Amino acid sequence: MTTKPDTIVLIHGFWVTPRSWENWIDHYKAKGFRVLAPAYPGFDVEVEALNADTTPIERLEVPAITSRLKEEIRGLGTAPILIGHSAGGVFTQILLDHGYGACGVAINSAPTEGVAVTPLSQLKAAFPMLKNPANRHKAVGLTYEQWRYAFTNTFPEDQAKAAYERYHVPASGHVFWGSALANIHPGHSDSYVDYRNPDRPPLLFLSGENDHLMPPKVQASNAKHYKAPGTVTEHAIFPGRSHLMPAQDGWEEVADYALTWALDHT
Repeated sequence: MTTKPDTIVLIHGFWVTPRSWENWIDHYKAKGFRVLAPAYPGFDVEVEALNADTTPIERLEVPAITSRLKEEIRGLGTAPILIGHSAGGVFTQILLDHGYGACGVAINSAPTEGVAVTPLSQLKAAFPMLKNPANRHKAVGLTYEQWRYAFTNTFPEDQAKAAYERYHVPASGHVFWGSALANIHPGHSDSYVDYRNPDRPPLLFLSGENDHLMPPKVQASNAKHYKAPGTVTEHAIFPGRSHLMPAQDGWEEVADYALTWALDHT
């Protein structure tokens, strides 16, 4: 007898906090699911507090993030559905590879190690972080104009500004630079997954058609890296969407598509 998941774990990305999932949390709870939206270590505060004191962001490490997420999942009675956005898509892939979760959905996911596709819009969106090597040791925020291009380029202007004020926090230069250099450093990086793992649960990539920061080409390439026979890896694109799909008008469509797919594949 197969037990369907009763818990959904939502994993946020960089430049935002778990607050970016606020609509999805209520939406899934109304459908009867237990919903968890764990924060990165040190992110257990409000957006305003993180913007005032960025020390936890500067100290952030990928192993600490994955350890916290695993700890959350180990305490559950059944394997959950994992849904990650942006960098959270990387953590979703890592967790699935390590045997955590019944299935996963990676939304506008950052790439795991070995995905070398780098569209020009991605370089422009990431330029505020990558333009200065000294940023590797800093918490790097985005101006509103930079946020608009990277996160909310298809939002109405008033909604883009409101999203910036409500969700934006700086991102870890240490983690971001580590990910950017993963394909040229010897040995495996923190974003490594075994693409030939035959036991990896089903995985869906969802892309926003107009995402500048993590364009669909990135997720398409990431999906094609998975080679293990018998595993399920799919990719779908939502027209007209930006990077911040969890907070964009029409987010319900994305949330329901992700949930339906997940339940169909567990």
